[in-house]
Amino acid sequence: MANISAIRSTLAAHGLIPRGGFHSLPEDNVPGDPATLVLVGNAGPDMWAAFEVVRGDYQDSPNSLDAWISDTLTSVAVNVGATALFPFGGPPHLPFQRWAQRAEPVHPSPVGVLIHPEFGLWHAYRGALAFSEKLELPVPDARPSPCDSCTDKPCLSVCPVGAFSGTAYDVPACVEHITGPDSGDCMGRGCLARRACPVGQDYVYAPAQAAFHMGAFTRAQGGS
Repeated sequence: MANISAIRSTLAAHGLIPRGGFHSLPEDNVPGDPATLVLVGNAGPDMWAAFEVVRGDYQDSPNSLDAWISDTLTSVAVNVGATALFPFGGPPHLPFQRWAQRAEPVHPSPVGVLIHPEFGLWHAYRGALAFSEKLELPVPDARPSPCDSCTDKPCLSVCPVGAFSGTAYDVPACVEHITGPDSGDCMGRGCLARRACPVGQDYVYAPAQAAFHMGAFTRAQGGS
């Protein structure tokens, strides 16, 4: 039977990490109704470093990172006796954000991205491993949202076009800015609001990784 330690070791070779897990219930809507779901993702630059090594092999894919994740996590799933699930490939899309909040202490932030007490906003969920057996899982981590004790909330004041109100995200204003002539800092180093958060600064993405994700975001929104 697989265990979290073995899963962690297998994922580490690809710059990925287990992002918590839970024993699934029917209301979790996990395909196949497995006994255990372990989320998989990244925090900081390790995944990017692993992807860069093979990135050229995926240059013809419409979404090269998703294609690499699909190949990688499918292979990992075979090795650990699981089924791989992904947040992309829809619609319909699997409820990864809801699963994430079941699996570990992540909370909605004022800029919409789920915030983690250690990783801040510099993390993502790339897939999940579904196991038919009930794995032993760590004690649930119940740390509160770091946003609750953040009085300054710099994430809401640095956006050049005021795209974040704390309750809403003005996507058209954001896209217009980052595809315009004054987009250099946001496009080249990542979202200013995200970078302003004091939590997780040790995990901030390097400029190349940030620019890759910003480019993918603009293309998804119909930008060039």
